[in-house]
Amino acid sequence: MRQVILDTETTGLDANLGHRIIEVAAVEMINRRLTGNHFHQYLNPQREIDPGAQQVHGISLEFLQDKPFFRDIAQDFIEFISGAELVIHNAPFDLGFLNTELKLIGLEPVGKYSPDVIDTLKMAKDLRPGQKNNLDALCRHYQVDNSSRTLHGALLDTELLAEVYLAMTRGQNSLMIESAEAGDHHADLGGDIVPHDLMVLAATADEMEVHRAYLDEIDKASKGACLWRTLESGA
Repeated sequence: MRQVILDTETTGLDANLGHRIIEVAAVEMINRRLTGNHFHQYLNPQREIDPGAQQVHGISLEFLQDKPFFRDIAQDFIEFISGAELVIHNAPFDLGFLNTELKLIGLEPVGKYSPDVIDTLKMAKDLRPGQKNNLDALCRHYQVDNSSRTLHGALLDTELLAEVYLAMTRGQNSLMIESAEAGDHHADLGGDIVPHDLMVLAATADEMEVHRAYLDEIDKASKGACLWRTLESGA
């Protein structure tokens, strides 16, 4: 299975108010192993960055002045995510911004290219109700080293989220592996059964007489339709 762990940084909190993506990152995972393939790009938002947002990610407008626009990297981004199951922390936020950017340049929303999405925030809330479930809290809970995360950064956050996601789903994966192993073991037994000498106990004369009397009662009650007698006569 191919999965892509994805994250964005933005100029503010609401795409409907004209805020834009300034960083997008995605890392590839196949069969629960990071492949080393990733997509990462800073973007020129063509607008100011809210001070509160800049405090979170530390990215300045000056730094972004020579960076490409989203339309310049859109096709490469789509190619990277296409066909993969997306893993995103607070998926509605990132997908809302990505879909807005795609709409601005006349392209289909993310779901057209990657219809399957796992929201790790929703997953964490189900697993840890009533607790903090931001990325830092999950890193602490699952013992993922996030000591290098002094500011939010999309690429670092995707790498941390990948480790958190693997930790969150490790039990499910172990269960699937155990089930597969049990199935394989059962299949092996079915294909190579070692015969054993079994003791067969024959019925005594008294037991046979009791059995015949019981069948007579069934035969009488069913007006000659006792299945056991029918089978015996056929044998």
